[in-house]
Amino acid sequence: MPGIFHYGITDTQGGRKCNMSESNQPESKQPFTDHVTRAQQPGGLFTPARIVAGIMTVLAVVFLFLWSAATIRQQDQQQQLADLRTKLADSSASLATALAQNQTNQDEIGTLQGEVAELQKQKEAAEQMSNGLEKEMRTDLESKDVTISKLQGKLTVNILDRVMFDSGEAVLKPAGQTVMQKVADLLAKHPELKIHVIGHTDNVPIRPGAHNRFASNWELSTARALAAVHFLTEQGGVDPHRVGAVGYGEYRPIADNATAEGRAKNRRIAITILPDELAAADTVTAPTTATGTNAVPAPSQLPDQHP
Repeated sequence: MPGIFHYGITDTQGGRKCNMSESNQPESKQPFTDHVTRAQQPGGLFTPARIVAGIMTVLAVVFLFLWSAATIRQQDQQQQLADLRTKLADSSASLATALAQNQTNQDEIGTLQGEVAELQKQKEAAEQMSNGLEKEMRTDLESKDVTISKLQGKLTVNILDRVMFDSGEAVLKPAGQTVMQKVADLLAKHPELKIHVIGHTDNVPIRPGAHNRFASNWELSTARALAAVHFLTEQGGVDPHRVGAVGYGEYRPIADNATAEGRAKNRRIAITILPDELAAADTVTAPTTATGTNAVPAPSQLPDQHP
């Protein structure tokens, strides 16, 4: 072959001649890639077994990495799921509490609506009764000396004193007893109502004297209210627990005390009839039309004083 030299060595002693050959390869022209060429030759560095082993190693590392990442992600998901379950349990408990409270509120609303409906029925019944009583009183009592008025649920019967009493006196006259008996008969049909009897006078002072039993118009107005109450309870059959008396003297006028006609209107007995719930809060206020008219008239205008 080219590049191979043969040479012979003569063994002078043994008479043998040995032929030896030496491969005389030329020096490589690519010294930097020879190791790659040698590795690709059978028995080199990159054998199939080593390549497969390397691939398996890489795959194993990738698998371990993916498995670790998946494990961590699964743990996070499990923790998130546990947190969601806890929040769901809390929300369910809150919802159950809210539903229970809502049911309680609904029950209370239903109860209150029932009470309101019942109160409405009672109010309507009271209004019907009041209207009926007002109509009866207007039919049986109303005259030029007896007037009926209704304001804010209160029915008031105003009776002038000339029907009820003599001047300066607190003893019922027969005509006054007749009126009071009619009032008692009407009130007997409505035992649930309360009665306030209020005495009023004009502003003419009572003449002082030993024979006069009243020191002022306050005493006179109160005595007259009590006289009416005694008749209602003792002769008219009205329950005393339903009745009260008060005297306002000259301080709640309804007309001008500067005229005789006005003073006559102010001397009166007012019987106020009202439901039980209004009785405790009942107050009698002077009408605005009488404001400033309670001044005592000048001596030249004064009528005879009450004896």
